[in-house]
Amino acid sequence: MNHLLSVTWDFQRGIDFSIFDFDLSLRYYSLLFALGFVLGYLYMKGVYKKEGIAQEKLDTLLTYTVIATIIGARLGHVFFYQWDVYAADPISILYVWEGGLASHGAAIAIIIAMILYARKVVKRSPLWVLDRVVITVALAGCFIRLGNFANSEIYGDISNSAWETVFTDPVRQRILFNYENQIDEIDFLELEEYDITEDMTYPLYDIQFTFSDKVANREKAEALVFDSFKPLLERSKKEDLNMVITGTDLVWDESKAMQAKVRARGYPRSPTQIYEALAYLAIFFILARLYLVADVRQRQGMLFGLFLILVFGFRFAIEFIKENQVSAEEGRSYNIGQTLSIPLVLAGLYFSIFAKKLKNEK
Repeated sequence: MNHLLSVTWDFQRGIDFSIFDFDLSLRYYSLLFALGFVLGYLYMKGVYKKEGIAQEKLDTLLTYTVIATIIGARLGHVFFYQWDVYAADPISILYVWEGGLASHGAAIAIIIAMILYARKVVKRSPLWVLDRVVITVALAGCFIRLGNFANSEIYGDISNSAWETVFTDPVRQRILFNYENQIDEIDFLELEEYDITEDMTYPLYDIQFTFSDKVANREKAEALVFDSFKPLLERSKKEDLNMVITGTDLVWDESKAMQAKVRARGYPRSPTQIYEALAYLAIFFILARLYLVADVRQRQGMLFGLFLILVFGFRFAIEFIKENQVSAEEGRSYNIGQTLSIPLVLAGLYFSIFAKKLKNEK
């Protein structure tokens, strides 16, 4: 088998820093999430100016959209994906910073919010508002998926794809979460060697551990790596694997008594976050271009319907090569994301087909 392009994505989730003895963390996901809304706001500013809508109504639109996105995405994850978990600990629903957002929930909440906004603020048809807002939602979706890529999450199945990517930070986080007191730092050194099987090519790495002073000698380090780290990284399900330790000997650095290396196999995955980000960016440009066509713009519900078809149609397709998000999806013909996408695509077909043209556009 010829080896395909391999990318090592060793990107930690943010920057930790201190201000006046307060420990803070700046997350790349949060920055990209916010950037998507800022760029969407700037786009809608041009739309409102073109259509003679007051600026203060745009500020209110941003508030409605942001609140609906966060609350809807969180509740969508809670009720669609892990209700059994959150039902046992309802207060954890508020722990948004721990992760767990669902785009289908965000879509439903945004629709509801735009109906309220249309009636209370701009006094227009909800479809008039939705036709314009979904253009920016597609753009925001692009940046949210880039945030998922930065976080090394929601990736694809193990595969020698054209852009195969080994996500190393989940390995780092899994070890540090369980053994933070024994480890100061973990680095991944990519080798020009591969483990080749009948149907897969696996890049090989040296995992370099910098131990804390609690691991003062080679014997303790070996016990920790082979008795604790190795079983922790090995899982029975393919979806859990990012890297496994294959070496049987720890290379102890005598010059740095707290540092050692061990050989490991990386599991390449399809970077589906990038595929989705590119798709949503393309959908943004398609909808933005169609908005400029008067005949399309005058057909209320047309752009909204196309958004539902394109975004959730693509979402249905990409799920075939993505890992399952929760254990409840195991063994299903269609996962939860696909099941939720079907009615949204059908709704999109309805709105696109039966979009009514307005004779006099304001």
